[in-house]
Amino acid sequence: MQTARPSILDSPIEYLKGVGPLRGDMLKKELGIFSFRDLLEHFPLRHIDKTQVSPIAAITPATEFIQVAGVLVQVETIGEKYGKRMVAQLKDKTGVLELVWFQGINWVQKMLEPGKEYLVFGRTGFFNGRPQITHPELELLSAQTMDGKSFLEPVYPTTEKLKARSLNGRQIGKLMAALLPQISERDIAENIPESILQQLQLVSRYKAYCNLHFPPSVDAYDKAVERLKFEEFFIAQVRLQLTRLERHKQSRGVVFEKVGDLFNDFYANHLPFELTGAQKRVIREIRLDTAKGHQMNRLLQGDVGSGKTIVALLCMLLAADNGCQSCLVAPTEILAQQHYNGLQELLKEMPVGIKLLTGSTKKKERKIIAEGLMDGSILILVGTHAIIEDTVQFKNLGFAVIDEQHRFGVAQRAQLWKKADIPPHILVMTATPIPRTLAMTAYGDLDYSIMDELPPGRQPITTVHRFETRRASVMDFIRDEIAKGRQAYIIYPLIEESESLSYEDLMQGYEQVKSYFPEPAYSISMVHGRMPAEQKDTNMQRFVTHNTNIMVSTTVIEVGVNVPNASVMVVESAEKFGLSQLHQLRGRVGRGSEKSYCILLTGVKLSNDARERIKIMCATNDGFVIAEKDLELRGPGEIDGTKQSGALNFRLASIVNDKGLLDTAKYFAEQIISSDEGLDASPNLPLKNYLIAQKGKTVWSKIS
Repeated sequence: MQTARPSILDSPIEYLKGVGPLRGDMLKKELGIFSFRDLLEHFPLRHIDKTQVSPIAAITPATEFIQVAGVLVQVETIGEKYGKRMVAQLKDKTGVLELVWFQGINWVQKMLEPGKEYLVFGRTGFFNGRPQITHPELELLSAQTMDGKSFLEPVYPTTEKLKARSLNGRQIGKLMAALLPQISERDIAENIPESILQQLQLVSRYKAYCNLHFPPSVDAYDKAVERLKFEEFFIAQVRLQLTRLERHKQSRGVVFEKVGDLFNDFYANHLPFELTGAQKRVIREIRLDTAKGHQMNRLLQGDVGSGKTIVALLCMLLAADNGCQSCLVAPTEILAQQHYNGLQELLKEMPVGIKLLTGSTKKKERKIIAEGLMDGSILILVGTHAIIEDTVQFKNLGFAVIDEQHRFGVAQRAQLWKKADIPPHILVMTATPIPRTLAMTAYGDLDYSIMDELPPGRQPITTVHRFETRRASVMDFIRDEIAKGRQAYIIYPLIEESESLSYEDLMQGYEQVKSYFPEPAYSISMVHGRMPAEQKDTNMQRFVTHNTNIMVSTTVIEVGVNVPNASVMVVESAEKFGLSQLHQLRGRVGRGSEKSYCILLTGVKLSNDARERIKIMCATNDGFVIAEKDLELRGPGEIDGTKQSGALNFRLASIVNDKGLLDTAKYFAEQIISSDEGLDASPNLPLKNYLIAQKGKTVWSKIS
């Protein structure tokens, strides 16, 4: 196998003219620039337009920056000590411009020669009605610079320490100007097939890099950016397609051949309500997945209350019909208990063994469960992470459901795979809708299904915003709802920096709520992070079983708690919550057939962002709309579970602003991989070589 020639881009940065060992060390420490390639990929923040030379008379109060040429007619130093300044006049055919320096006067004075012609650039202002530039950039006028520069001048990100070493944003530009002439098209090899470049009219990779740094025009810069953004999305999508393909090839899955008696009996006789179109569609998708002989890995996104659990149950019955056991893993004991109670209720007339296993399951019960799992009499096991422990063994685990994606890492999913000779099918359910663009990049290795319909009989929740000044009327409203036999939540924010502050806030709130709702007429439960788990569970259970009217809590109740009788959710200091968190909290009400309300209480002074969040919450109940908006406001790194996904480290592209490009990139990546899995066709070889060179970042690195 021939070795690729070493590229000049791999040269250490200190070998570049103008760098040397001292500056080289600074660039490594401050900006992580170790090689010529790192410098090439250090992109400019902005460009300064010095392509035009304007007449002095063109300067108006609206002018921001300008470049002019003229003769330096007089230079004088005015004032004493701190008031000292140097003033010069620059004259062209149309007028006079004043140039002023307050610093470095002695140094500048040595450079200036009255009577010579200079090219001057800077930010304009007016002083006593005359145009003026303070601390201008200037150079002697030459034949090359008479008509201005032939490119836009880049300004690069830098740091204070580098500025002290004379490496400010413009001086890094001089290093870049020294680097680019040494690089050829061979060093920046093309990695997108020619046919795609032509179809999308994208510039070559080499040209994109040149024009990103020193563009001849704004249009050339825009085209360079578009090309490189597309490349980032395209390479990421090709990688995801390959990972998926690899997984399908490698993975064997249990084949669910038939839809049998348990599934059909439950569907025909025990379904509590008619399934929505979305539920039917998802069951069909899972049914197809599990019949192929590959292991299914599917992400099921459903908004709060869209009926994901019934879908999971039908799939577990499908597994049982094919001789397999299933498990459902939930993030907390309360949720596991709820799932268990719900499923047990649904299956009460069916011959299906179902058990619950959590951290607090007693030893005697554990022994019974262990036996039932090994002899196959337990068909469904519901529980917490306790299920993952090595001691829990199944006779034939074929289907695993994981509730709440972001609390459950990839490594933990992999532990479930080991519980059977052929890894079980995995269904990951999340109630935090992930915007489509984000799912495409962060969870691209999972197939995903979306449920976007609410079951019949569910009423949309009315959300309103109230300022704290109206607290009394909000409390009156809760009192009226309790009089109708309903229950209410009052939620306080967790203050990230300080647990003790959160605790004080909550305790003050609790006292305040007690003053509005005195005992014994009303009873209140309280839950917070400092409580021992048992006490927390007891207080939750009291609310669930309707022994208390009001639940005062921090956000610990965010996920999955099901109290159909609760019809009011008050969120205190709602401006301190993120959008997806507010949406999750709101999903705790509206679970019964009664009309439900979510009241967002805020201080009177709101930031623009907070006002925007509250407005969206009041305008829509749709989790997907909210997730998209959340992505716009906060950026992808903040959204649950994507921090660690690593799929979002794009340098130029943004999954918020460049959705169209992302869709296009995904389309072309799918086309290429479906027609040429090995990327062996000659048009795809540059792409294959590029992926192999990107060691460790892709399944292709294993091939070379």
